[in-house]
Amino acid sequence: MLIKEKKLFLFVLFCGLSLNSIAQTIGVGTPVLEDYYRRLQLLGKLDSSISFSVRPLFAEALQKDNIFDPDGSLAKESLIKQSTPIGFANGKGVFQILPFSWQQQFNSHHPYGWNDGAMVPAKGYQTVLSGGFFAKFGPLSIQLKPEFVYAQNASFESFGNDRSTAELGSYFGNYNLIDAPERFGNSAYNKLSWGQSSIRLTFGPASLGLSNENLWWGPGVRNSLMMSNNATGFKHLTLNTVKPVKTYIGSFEAQIIGGRLEESGFAPLLDQTNLWNKPQSDWRYLAGLNVNYQPKWLPGLFLGFTRTFMSYGNDLDGLADYIPFFIPFQKAKIGEGAGDDGSARDQRTSLYARWLFTKAKAEIYFEYGLNDNSYDFRDFIGSPDHSRSYLFGLKKLVPIKGKMDEFIQVNAEVTQMSQTIDGLLLRGAGSFYYHGEVRQGYTNNGEVLGAGNGTGGNLQSIDISWVKGLKKLGFGFERLEHNRDFYDSGIGSAKGGSRSWVDFALAADGTWNYKNLLFNAKIQGVKSLNYQWRQQDFTDTQYYIPHNDVFNFHGELGVAFRF
Repeated sequence: MLIKEKKLFLFVLFCGLSLNSIAQTIGVGTPVLEDYYRRLQLLGKLDSSISFSVRPLFAEALQKDNIFDPDGSLAKESLIKQSTPIGFANGKGVFQILPFSWQQQFNSHHPYGWNDGAMVPAKGYQTVLSGGFFAKFGPLSIQLKPEFVYAQNASFESFGNDRSTAELGSYFGNYNLIDAPERFGNSAYNKLSWGQSSIRLTFGPASLGLSNENLWWGPGVRNSLMMSNNATGFKHLTLNTVKPVKTYIGSFEAQIIGGRLEESGFAPLLDQTNLWNKPQSDWRYLAGLNVNYQPKWLPGLFLGFTRTFMSYGNDLDGLADYIPFFIPFQKAKIGEGAGDDGSARDQRTSLYARWLFTKAKAEIYFEYGLNDNSYDFRDFIGSPDHSRSYLFGLKKLVPIKGKMDEFIQVNAEVTQMSQTIDGLLLRGAGSFYYHGEVRQGYTNNGEVLGAGNGTGGNLQSIDISWVKGLKKLGFGFERLEHNRDFYDSGIGSAKGGSRSWVDFALAADGTWNYKNLLFNAKIQGVKSLNYQWRQQDFTDTQYYIPHNDVFNFHGELGVAFRF
């Protein structure tokens, strides 16, 4: 009898946990709100066990009645009568209309910008519309938030214009290994997708479901090496935590996915398709794992690990191919095979850490990734930076003297994707987002899944802003070096000297809230030195030639209405 009573108690507890689960999310890249929640944690006003390295953020972790009203201002100043989630079935169900969002972007000369989800690299005007609803009953939840994107996709000066045969051959020698088209067709681009939609079963801290949402893995703010919202979301099965799981030794967050990636179908250069070595036209399967741990004895410290495997759908054979996470890291323990791990697939690994200091209102973080596993431990010791990439950054809030809840926010970040001398001269490493077995590379619909500055690109950025609540005004500076790996191995090696394509960008940006409305805006001037790696009129003593430089205006404007 006692055993039956215990079973009944556990069942009731399990059901209670299920009914208290919500599984509603703040989508990756949501303007205003994501940055605000991270600031709350720096200020000690949000659970310090949330890593911000397994996203999207869930309502269970944020512990807000209405996650789209984090400061409570909407409840007081709403333009409509009902501005909170609506409960039904005696509290067992929840229904909410999701914010309607209209995001716009403009580039005057050539494509620029990343971490913009459904948008594509394009010149001219571009816009994304999204909206929908969230509904929950018991452990079942449905979030329907499709996205429609339209891009003018105007023509611009291409790499292929007035190039020698050798230069074109060098370009395609690199870009035939990754699905990263310079332009998405010769006409306007438009697409309707499932956007940030999902259907889930959530029990306590665990959720199982089918999703099309963008993911973000790792602690980076400007970039992530393994998973970001640089590309549009993709369909995936997911098993993940919705809040930190607290144990005797600390708290854990994790996610396992199995997803379907699609190709863009466009050549690297639309005007030179005769040089395009078109890859196998088949969908790709992506298996990914992200585990994060916060030690109990070191509050604020987060340690994480990610691992991804990618293969063509037709090459999948058996459960081990769908869940390949137990394959050894060292190639010597696998044996010879078609790919870098013994099968026709590519894999990548990263380690990351984030340290939160609430007393100092600051955080530091880094991520270190490998695109090619070492043969054995001796190989790793002799060449630990082979095929590596990394990012590191910091964020700090400085209180403004005499002002209540007003701060100066400083965020600096460096992302290094280009390979070291080891990968150039001693042993070929290629670029981080391609490896050889899967010729579309680590992409979905023609855009890299990880760092938005792209394969071989290097970025240094700093942002300084005034912040108060949901409001933020500031400016930022960034330096972007485009695909240094291509330059070093191809066009640069033939010409000598240093003539990389480097962008210097200065921006003013801000976010603002007014009743139900959330606004975000950005104006940015981009000076491109040696645009498209132009080589005209260079001499050995010159670094950049003025008439090879161009100016690009990049602008963003968005508004969201919260119901």
